[in-house]
Amino acid sequence: MRGLAEFIMRGRWQALGVAVLGSGSLLFGWVSAAAIALVTLRNGSASGGWLTLWAILPAMIIAAISGDTGSVLLLLGTFSLAVILRESVSLSLAVMASVPLALLGGAALTLFNGVFLQELVATFNQALAQLEQELAQGEAAEMVFNAVSVPQVAALLATGNAVIALLSLILGRYWQASLYNPGGFGEEFRALRLPVGAVLMMASAALILWWMGADWRVWSAVVVLPLTIVGFSLLHACAKRAGKGVTWLALMYSLWIVLDPVKWLWVGCVVIDTFADVRGRWSRSAGQGSDGD
Repeated sequence: MRGLAEFIMRGRWQALGVAVLGSGSLLFGWVSAAAIALVTLRNGSASGGWLTLWAILPAMIIAAISGDTGSVLLLLGTFSLAVILRESVSLSLAVMASVPLALLGGAALTLFNGVFLQELVATFNQALAQLEQELAQGEAAEMVFNAVSVPQVAALLATGNAVIALLSLILGRYWQASLYNPGGFGEEFRALRLPVGAVLMMASAALILWWMGADWRVWSAVVVLPLTIVGFSLLHACAKRAGKGVTWLALMYSLWIVLDPVKWLWVGCVVIDTFADVRGRWSRSAGQGSDGD
């Protein structure tokens, strides 16, 4: 991956080639987004904006053919987050900006991709109905799946787009550090924290949305997205302190992916760290230990 970052930063045309080729693919749009983030963070908003405009062209062709504007929203969203990070020099602010980014993405999908969403919902509900019939034939107990709605699908797509945009930004930041400040990203990520007020608002909003019903429950994932990223930061800080390796981190990531309760435990740990300053206590105890030696 470092080799790709070096190639991107060799010049404008190398960066353009990666960005255009990536945005023209449904599978590698994140590479294009990460390239845009890297160029924006290193060379400024003007260079990143120029790259984004060209990269959007093949993404718009895909949108015209398939009706899916996800690639366009991904590139614009990643560029916006990169501009926020460059101008504010605050990773926490850029992470929090993923929430309004997802909300705007959901609104854009609903307004401009209504037909696409309806077709997607119809296809998905038809597949669920067919699955119910097959299960009913093979088992005595009848299983019923809840049909999905257009707002739910819009929320899922917007959340997924915001996640990829945020991960692309983090990858671009990692590339920037590996090229120009080796080891700097690890320290920055492990120290990632959010303001107390923001954490309380996000946690409260997530609980409210969860209890408002199925159509609103999906949006709770959007609200806790920044808390989830901070949870990974806390996990890496814990691994660094305890001397855990890649295997332990991979196990924790796997548990988060597979088990839904772990996701909420993740958020709970972030809330606790926000008030108890667990990482600050670790740093102070480490400093005292060094002084004692």
